[in-house]
Amino acid sequence: MKRGNFTPGKMMVAALLLLSGFALAQRFPLRDSASLQGDVPADADGAEFNFARLIYGGDGYSDRYAGRGRSWTTDMPEAEHFFMEGLLRLTLVDGQSVSLYSGAGSHFINLNEDNVFDYPFLYAVEVGYWRLSPEEAAILREYLLKGGFLIVDDFHGSQEWAGFMSSLQKVFPDRPVVDIEDGDEVLHALYDLDERIQIPGLAALYNGVTYERDGVTPTWKGVYDDQGRLMMAINHNMDLGDAWEHADTPDYPENMTAMAYRFAVNYVIYAMTH
Repeated sequence: MKRGNFTPGKMMVAALLLLSGFALAQRFPLRDSASLQGDVPADADGAEFNFARLIYGGDGYSDRYAGRGRSWTTDMPEAEHFFMEGLLRLTLVDGQSVSLYSGAGSHFINLNEDNVFDYPFLYAVEVGYWRLSPEEAAILREYLLKGGFLIVDDFHGSQEWAGFMSSLQKVFPDRPVVDIEDGDEVLHALYDLDERIQIPGLAALYNGVTYERDGVTPTWKGVYDDQGRLMMAINHNMDLGDAWEHADTPDYPENMTAMAYRFAVNYVIYAMTH
């Protein structure tokens, strides 16, 4: 059989291109190539709201690859992109869009720098592995007491809870972690979240469950200031970030993504008005 110019080396390159295209299609289901090009437009007039993600160090666990980066990077930039798309669609908040491809438009917050005070809303993921230094804990405490709002998400079971609490006790050694009661304003800022369901990661669903490790029961907890303002929303045994990330993934249940969006919107409205 005549091969022509199609050598074995070229055949290998073609196979790799085909496989990479297939992998990209799995990472970004139902999105055409045009949606993956370029960055979001520059924010010329200064958006009222920006997605800000907390950078943290760890004890070795957070240095492992989780998703496509270290623990604090899990689900980015898809989670940011779809979070902001939902917020812009469902509210009148003047928010900065985030590029699905590059993550442009989102912000990464290092507590050792001064820019944390520029953002009223902060998101931290896989906090079972965070390890805050005394200096970082002091800055985070000041940020929260001055009006900042932090969501912690995507950590599961008793071991990760203990890891989370070891740093939180540096931030607030004298403030309790309590359940968010049904009548709390954060649950009614825009949507009435009277019914709360466990919001799982996609991997858990593929395993036929909605929980990870021994984190069977979802809990919505928080830390409040002296005036009763919620400073930190703690989503334990849940993965809102995965629900945002997979908002257009056919295998992820629509009702769970919808619930994750409602929580996201309520958290933002609360953070922006308190």
